[in-house]
Amino acid sequence: MHIEFRRLTDVPVADLVALFAHPDVRRHLPLATGDFSVEACERFVAAKERQWSEHGYGPWAFFVDGVFAGWGGLQPEGGDADLGLVLHPSYWGLGPRLFRTILRRAFEEMAFESVIVLVPPSRTRTRAILRLGFRPDGEIEIASQRFLRYRLRNPELPSSA
Repeated sequence: MHIEFRRLTDVPVADLVALFAHPDVRRHLPLATGDFSVEACERFVAAKERQWSEHGYGPWAFFVDGVFAGWGGLQPEGGDADLGLVLHPSYWGLGPRLFRTILRRAFEEMAFESVIVLVPPSRTRTRAILRLGFRPDGEIEIASQRFLRYRLRNPELPSSA
């Protein structure tokens, strides 16, 4: 299995629209409201590309053996680097592998002090996040939606950093 990290601009719009329309994906995205039209998708991709130009990092598109599997990675959120994954259900088993690859990049290549993940309270299965070393770190509200925040500190930095 060959996994590629590419830019969201490499994804056909129809594939992104289909991913956001999938009911099993949609129920994990509390900020996704209304229809995700072609126009909304184009605005979404443009906003994610701006993160790259403004912050030097942003989300990637994941391709598995040449097939679009989902998107995610690191995004700026309130002074933190937020790690998120949105995968097609056919690829949910790749989550831990992608998480570890992104964490390696965040800590070894980008030298982030810590990384957060934001989980809607409706997602009660958080064992995988805890197994990766994330610890509860409060709550945050985005667009009137509450999220539980988990934080993983860079293991290479002294604990006082």
